[in-house]
Amino acid sequence: MANHMNAAKDGAASKSLLGGAMIIAGTAVGAGMFSLPVVGAGMWFSYSLVMMLGVWFCMLVSGLLLLETNLHFEPGDSFDTLTRETLGNFWRIVNGLSIAFVLYILAYAYISGGGSIVNHSLAAAGIELPQSLAGLVFALGLAFIVFISTKAVDRITTIMLGGMIITFFLAVGNLLIEIDTVKLFTPDGESRYLPYMLAAIPFGLVSFGYHGNVPSLVKYYGKDASTIIKAIVTGTLIAFVIYVCWLVATMGNIPRNDFVDIIAQGGNMGVLVSALSDVMSSGWLTTMLTVFANLAVASSFLGVTLGLFDYLADLFGFDESRSGRFKTAAVTFLPPTVLGLLFPNGFLIAIGFAALAATIWAAIVPAMMAYKARKLYPNSESFRVPGGTFVIAIVILFGVVTGACHLLAMAELLPVYG
Repeated sequence: MANHMNAAKDGAASKSLLGGAMIIAGTAVGAGMFSLPVVGAGMWFSYSLVMMLGVWFCMLVSGLLLLETNLHFEPGDSFDTLTRETLGNFWRIVNGLSIAFVLYILAYAYISGGGSIVNHSLAAAGIELPQSLAGLVFALGLAFIVFISTKAVDRITTIMLGGMIITFFLAVGNLLIEIDTVKLFTPDGESRYLPYMLAAIPFGLVSFGYHGNVPSLVKYYGKDASTIIKAIVTGTLIAFVIYVCWLVATMGNIPRNDFVDIIAQGGNMGVLVSALSDVMSSGWLTTMLTVFANLAVASSFLGVTLGLFDYLADLFGFDESRSGRFKTAAVTFLPPTVLGLLFPNGFLIAIGFAALAATIWAAIVPAMMAYKARKLYPNSESFRVPGGTFVIAIVILFGVVTGACHLLAMAELLPVYG
């Protein structure tokens, strides 16, 4: 038995820690980062940094609480099994619905963002296209890749991630060199900042959404808690550093007052990229930024819709035949694409709604499951998040406050910049 356990540990250890960290970072970082400078314009850089640090900590802890529960079950068991066995069928259904809602609403958000950035790219080439039509072209093109196979998505996404890394550091590296510290630390406009933080917190939560990958890491590494913890911490820190660089690059180059106009135009990806293009020193760098934006939204869309595609195929029992995949594709892509045609500028609104549902499955439910698992397995020697019930209460409170912030902002009971 001891030899078998040592062999399992050796097998997990042979798998790259960096690979797991990149899965976490790659899931978290995507098109949603384009919302951060826009929703952070009111509180500006210093308060945005404080907000992001707080959200990162709470989302890191909630992921570790999910891992704590997951380690009591077999590798391969996912959210559905974990919630059913710890919290019962009611929370299993609530959690399942919140996951489906998040995936659908993000698919719509990325169609909206994709239409916006495709439109911006075509406009630079002198081609005029209605944004709703640009969104349709974007959705149909990438839907075809998901329809073909998971392997096709894997290969295309790998290429896209490589391109994203190169274009991000070329474009953002130049923006970081040319930042104006006055814009960054003593911005123009009104002199109140802190009140705008509450309405921005939900967007921070979405930017650190990786929790669906925790069961995948347990399946990949086995019950090697130490390696999985390092992968989660490293991956979320990579995402945090990228977001800080992005906020410095945008807020250090675009005056705060200019964001009022960006928000008035819907705050979509193409509008922000256009504003950044105006301050960039060369057309080549502008092209790099545009390519990065296209790759970011395309890879995010592929990742989200592949997850939704597999979830719905399992839910409705559609098989892997051509007709089965066509049925799954129809259920997956038709609702968000129709929304994209009807409401082409809903990127920010959709990201906010995704945050509302994500508070359930990325914060509240993981904390509740860990609390219940400690009652079910009181003598377990497996990994336990430090801090006792107090830490669990903080994560639940964070989820409740984040959801309340979104609802209050929608009801215009919280100040929203612009």
